Amino acid sequence: MSRIEGVLNALKEQGRKALIPYITAGDPHPDETVSLMHTLVSAGADIIELGVPFSDPMADGPVIQLACERALKHGTSLRQVIAMVKEFRNSDPDTPVVLMGYLNPMEAMGYEAFANAAADAGVDGVLTVDLPPEEADQVAPLFADSHLDPIFLLAPTTTDDRIKAISEHSSGYVYYVSIKGVTGSATIDVDEVAKKVAHVHELTALPVGVGFGIRDAETAAAVGRVSDGVIVGSVLVDTIARHQTDPDALRKALTDLLHPMREALDSLAH
Repeated sequence: MSRIEGVLNALKEQGRKALIPYITAGDPHPDETVSLMHTLVSAGADIIELGVPFSDPMADGPVIQLACERALKHGTSLRQVIAMVKEFRNSDPDTPVVLMGYLNPMEAMGYEAFANAAADAGVDGVLTVDLPPEEADQVAPLFADSHLDPIFLLAPTTTDDRIKAISEHSSGYVYYVSIKGVTGSATIDVDEVAKKVAHVHELTALPVGVGFGIRDAETAAAVGRVSDGVIVGSVLVDTIARHQTDPDALRKALTDLLHPMREALDSLAH
């Protein structure tokens, strides 16, 4: 059983929902990333999605685009991101970490080299935005051999046949994108998300995490009622941007934002 599966199973047994925050590695500075990961865990994170900075993050809106630019300005590379996870593991052996990013850096490093290095560092899953499952034949076996959960995106427009196909290629959880657009671009329609996620649950046994559009405790609770977990990204990354020159203020601001989401999700426990 993977760390991701273990955490999600334990939460399900407790009647609780997963809180999955996203930050971009290297933002605001590579030296801060591991500390911020620990801050997220202290504030209630169950799983961390750690973004690998990329020069053309096509699924992301301006907030995360700028985060990638800040990280790349400091020379943050895929190998450095993997090293950050290894450092994080020195004091946190339990919290699953999913690397989220784009195919090009992995291809440049070499898929097998990446999979081996990620697994050795303690990475648990990989979400590659621009790698559809139909084109994952070369990569998926390497991930499986390294015990890395491949995680794929589902969109509001994804067909039933494709949902089934994606589920067959996935493990850990599937990531349901709640809006038609890039990260941070729209207000979430919770009623529509509820219908879609219920339908996805009919087609897959995997847990369903919902991301894009979750900004506060209220929306986290609303989405948590209809999903297995909530994925929070742009609002955290925007907070990092606003406090990037003051590490202590930054950690407090992230905690003040994330902890109420944790409490709101835990209020749903049954």
